[in-house]
Amino acid sequence: MNRKILVVDDDDRLRELLAEYLSRYGFAVDTLTDGTDLINSIRRQAPELIVLDIMMPGKNGLELCKEVRKEYNVPIIMLTARGDVNDRIVGLEVGADDYLPKPFEPRELVARIETILRRGQANYQKDVIRVGNLEIRPGSRTALLHNEPLDLTTKEFEILLLLVTHPDKVFNRDNLMESLRGLDWDAFNRSIDVLVSRLRQKLKDDPKKPRYIRTVWGAGYKFIGYEQ
Repeated sequence: MNRKILVVDDDDRLRELLAEYLSRYGFAVDTLTDGTDLINSIRRQAPELIVLDIMMPGKNGLELCKEVRKEYNVPIIMLTARGDVNDRIVGLEVGADDYLPKPFEPRELVARIETILRRGQANYQKDVIRVGNLEIRPGSRTALLHNEPLDLTTKEFEILLLLVTHPDKVFNRDNLMESLRGLDWDAFNRSIDVLVSRLRQKLKDDPKKPRYIRTVWGAGYKFIGYEQ
């Protein structure tokens, strides 16, 4: 079965180009001109990934991404003509998994889509990981805290899984960027800190008195849940 991709962009030419190009790589592509029917489309079509433009009439991509994240963990790649680093960071803060500035080569988008989807399948057979009240299920790429599901983006889940499965290692930004290939990390190194901060908030982890993720000053981040 072809993997479903939903493209949301008000640029008719780009939308048609991406639909045709992605179909060559075995994707089943649906498109929307704006976000008016986005949530309903997700419910009906259950896409495996969404390509979402930021600059659109009505609600912009950042607002739409935030709405999607209230209900769904489907990976989202943001498209934008803007090159401002702050825009990219805001995209991560509202839950985007990747960010591709326009203009771009369609093949690069395909590569990023395949990387995200492949990573989502890679750990399917791994056992459930339990650390105190935290439960991580690599197979379904979900995590629970006190039996309540955590609304993690793809990148947040990957950081958590990486830290939990290497509890004795301190990961600096370069380590994490290397492990989480797919984003244009060189342009905005602060993104790692943004992702870790978001992850901590969802884990209800106080950086001053951490239960799960400790900042090792001058070195990076370390998972300490097993030490509790």
